Amino acid sequence: MIKRNTVRTAGLTAILTLALVACGSNAFGPDPRDVEFASELGIDLDAMTETETGLFYRDDVLGTGAAAAAGDVVTVTYIGWLPDGEAFDSASGFLFQIGIPGLIAGFVEGVTGMQLGGERTIVVPPELGYGSEGRQSVPGDAVMVFKLTLTALN
Repeated sequence: MIKRNTVRTAGLTAILTLALVACGSNAFGPDPRDVEFASELGIDLDAMTETETGLFYRDDVLGTGAAAAAGDVVTVTYIGWLPDGEAFDSASGFLFQIGIPGLIAGFVEGVTGMQLGGERTIVVPPELGYGSEGRQSVPGDAVMVFKLTLTALN
């Protein structure tokens, strides 16, 4: 009896998942293209590059030297906003190693490839951010915008 219910539940889950995909529903939250951004953020997704993962980025200032890559220790200055223009986080001199777990995937992807002194704007979809749970002042399923500056690369 337990096995039959387990199989039935798994089957229903698979059917519901396929139905959501077929209907075009985004189980991970809103697509950044469906979000209205505050004008002061200067976000024009059509003028940004979209990666395979759904991250959008724009290099506002190109840096110089080697590009930040997995394993590098980087220092960045950043500010993060919600689409309505509300700032939720910022840091100056934030140091981390690219590829070490613990940071949101979209932030790490956004820093990867930057050169020293470079400035980049990224738009992080919920599945590359805090997902449906959110965190502190970031609600669940939130699209986030970050302005990043790479200040050190080791």
